[in-house]
Amino acid sequence: MKNQLIEIRKEFALSGFSEKTQAAYSACLRQFQEYYKTGLENISKEQIKDYLYYLIDKRHLSVSSLKQYYYSIRYFYLKMHGKDMMEGFPEVKGRTMKLPQALARDEVKDIINSLSNIKHKTMLITTYSGGLRVSETAHLLVSDIDSKRMMIRVSQGKGKKDRYTLLSNANLKYLRIYYKQYRPKYWLFSGYDRTKPISTRTIERVFDVAKQKAGIIKDVGIHSLRHSFATHLIESGIDVHYVQKFLGHSSIKTTAIYLHLTHSKLFNIQNPIDFPEL
Repeated sequence: MKNQLIEIRKEFALSGFSEKTQAAYSACLRQFQEYYKTGLENISKEQIKDYLYYLIDKRHLSVSSLKQYYYSIRYFYLKMHGKDMMEGFPEVKGRTMKLPQALARDEVKDIINSLSNIKHKTMLITTYSGGLRVSETAHLLVSDIDSKRMMIRVSQGKGKKDRYTLLSNANLKYLRIYYKQYRPKYWLFSGYDRTKPISTRTIERVFDVAKQKAGIIKDVGIHSLRHSFATHLIESGIDVHYVQKFLGHSSIKTTAIYLHLTHSKLFNIQNPIDFPEL
């Protein structure tokens, strides 16, 4: 069974799945196999159905988590055994819509200003002002900063897509200060070993410490900087289609979620209770 898990991991990689998806699908298959304590080739369709019901009835998984198990198991049997073991099963449908949480502009400023370490401060500024995912910040190259065009090149972002996003004047200012002090050669933000990029966990810890220092009590992580970037652009009147390009979203529907976070003044909306006659 161990060899089959190794082989299916190769199939995930060859199919272009991200490392995160590969890890998630592999974990689902390991748990599935451990549940029955036998090789997956010995498990019947009825047992698969029972397992999926167990995930719903006993573990109370969300729809998105349940889908990971559903598709990883289905993909395994299709690739490794050439048969669809989920044929005739009801497809897992539905999606819980959970709005992202954005920070106010002053909160972002307070978080960034709480840091004295220029490298840490520059990492957070770059993440916010470019609307980057933490993994994208970690894997930026020195050559990705295009100061002539005031753009940041994001190589192989989510979905293996390249894109360009904004390079702000403030970001460039701090990048130059940071560069003079640290002299990065290849990776813009390297780890202790300068031949390797900084870890995403390190950047996340920097954000958590800065948030605590700034006295921000919202239950948010570093991804809130990306959410805030999108929200603040829309509040500034930037067309949502431009925001979509900066974020690297394939569908405008994904970007449109941020319309739920924008301040009502953007649309000149007046609450009924504020009418003079009331």
